[in-house]
Amino acid sequence: MKIDRERPDTVDAYIRRQPEKVRPILEQVRAAIKKAAPRATEAITYQLPTFRLNGNLVHFGAFKNHIGFYPTPSGIKAFRTELSSYKTSKGAVQFQLDQPVPLDLIGMIVRFRVNENLGKKKSIK
Repeated sequence: MKIDRERPDTVDAYIRRQPEKVRPILEQVRAAIKKAAPRATEAITYQLPTFRLNGNLVHFGAFKNHIGFYPTPSGIKAFRTELSSYKTSKGAVQFQLDQPVPLDLIGMIVRFRVNENLGKKKSIK
């Protein structure tokens, strides 16, 4: 499966450029994030779909064999037990394409990140 790595400027464009079998999974992840963070805005950051709410909230993206989900190190740490059956790193988790994506868990992590970001003090410029 070939993943298109051209630089999209919207989340819709990013998803449209992915292989047909991956698009519905990305839309499900997107919907789970939107449901958990309805006030968040979409952007492309680091060439990945990003949700922002008082700063970057989470990123996600398609790769050859997995969906990458990036809830920052605090999101990974807070859900270490729930994420124990997935490959994780300091700030990322991989959901294999041949297994169901845990949309409820994504929602819980996003709600955690919303609370975390809304707790941040707004910088005064």
